[in-house]
Amino acid sequence: MINIPFNKPYLTGKELFYIEDAVKKGKISGNGYYTQLCQKYFESKYGFNKCLLTTSCTDALEMAAILIDIKEGDEVIMPSYTFVSTANAFVLRGAKIVFADSRLDHPGIDEDQLESLITSKTKAIVPVHYAGVACDMDKIMNLANQYGLYVIEDAAQAIDSFYTGKDGIKKALGSIGHLAAFSFHETKNIISGEGGMLAINDRKFAERAEIIWEKGTNRSAFFRGEVDKYGWVDIGSSFLPSEIIAAFLWAQLENLEDIQQVRIAHWENYHQKLQEWTSDNLIQLPVIPSYATNNGHMFYLICKNLKQRTTIIDNLKSEGILSVFHYISLHRSQFYKGKNFNTVLKQTDIFSDCLLRLPMYYELKVEDVIYKITEK
Repeated sequence: MINIPFNKPYLTGKELFYIEDAVKKGKISGNGYYTQLCQKYFESKYGFNKCLLTTSCTDALEMAAILIDIKEGDEVIMPSYTFVSTANAFVLRGAKIVFADSRLDHPGIDEDQLESLITSKTKAIVPVHYAGVACDMDKIMNLANQYGLYVIEDAAQAIDSFYTGKDGIKKALGSIGHLAAFSFHETKNIISGEGGMLAINDRKFAERAEIIWEKGTNRSAFFRGEVDKYGWVDIGSSFLPSEIIAAFLWAQLENLEDIQQVRIAHWENYHQKLQEWTSDNLIQLPVIPSYATNNGHMFYLICKNLKQRTTIIDNLKSEGILSVFHYISLHRSQFYKGKNFNTVLKQTDIFSDCLLRLPMYYELKVEDVIYKITEK
């Protein structure tokens, strides 16, 4: 019996109230009152030029691939240690995915390897801010500017996390690249069950993004009175969520500061109390680079090998605590290997075999997990 799950969705108490209010307003399809409220919140708080809520982070990534006109033969560089949606969005448009290895100290992309992967066919770099911890965006943006590439931040786990560049300016993750995708899946800090958002930082994409979002029509412009009728003007799909999802999300956003404080406190408690135990067992704790902040999205351990990780998972499960491993490297997937690519990414494979995620959610009693881990 699992007494401490890996994740437990947190309800602030106002979700049902706002959902009922959305119904009473007489519009529960997309792009209504709560959708616009959430979008304006993100634009104001984090400095995104334009935000569009989506039904998932996957949809936001697919919109990004359409916006930068990914075509057959284009190459897109991204880490192998990520969720399949990061790659699928571009594969669906015909791109070849070029996988980069992880850093030595962190599962995020190895920025120093990127230039060697750029070819005449490269169109974009997709850094993934793993665990909400920033990639070195100065290095990535400098490369992108040098070679004329787009940067799409996969910020699925990175809400309310920041990067400080060499200029000393602190910027929200998702506000630095040309485009960025966020997730509000129930495992994230701020949730709506399923849900996501596209952040459009390059203004040249703003108008077309809205059209793609609205099934390829200029419907939004029509409702603003900018055109006298609307019709099919581009490709697109039904990427926008219902007002029910947006209303739920708004209740979460009202409590973002409290949620973040609690999750970060959980993270710091883990980090402090597990230092001696991990050192004794040759296990590594997560690293936060000096230029990054910690948003308390996840707490993970890097075990010394696969056997040790499996033993810890099994021991915790026997005590009613669910811990999990994370991604299986995409370059080792059946789909990718079936393309006859011979990609060797040593550091990524280490994380795939050795990274262990501990329970992390608002109502978690971290001490209970720590006690069961360290007594073994």
